[in-house]
Amino acid sequence: MVQYIGPDPLRSLYDAVQTMRREPSAIPETSRTGKLLAQGRARMARKVGEEAIEVAIEAMRGDRSALVMEAADLLYNLVVLLADLDIAPDEILAELRRRELAYGIAEKLPKSDDPINGVAASHDKPLPPKSNSDRSNSDKPNQAKRCKR
Repeated sequence: MVQYIGPDPLRSLYDAVQTMRREPSAIPETSRTGKLLAQGRARMARKVGEEAIEVAIEAMRGDRSALVMEAADLLYNLVVLLADLDIAPDEILAELRRRELAYGIAEKLPKSDDPINGVAASHDKPLPPKSNSDRSNSDKPNQAKRCKR
């Protein structure tokens, strides 16, 4: 098992991005982070999505070294996005710790009206069973809406 010993790279990246945001004139022209910041939050969010897909693809392929590289790209883009929103990595770690203390593991919390677990996240109570009238509408095939790009 590889063990990383050194400064926190996520925190270092976050701090560097915050510096770039405060002092945009000091950003080197060749900085990928600077270009990403200049392209705006929508581009940052799109990059997070693209990298997440690439992580999933490499995981399915079972290519460990490619997965490590893509996961690093995902974390990089996520930290840049979070920095743009002034959300420090410590806030994310604190939320994971809160979940660990509450559930014994840093579980992903169910979304409201979670169909898999039958739980409404806001109340942590099982959802009532669907009535027959609800089922007739839910049995109809979903029609996808087109997104404008």
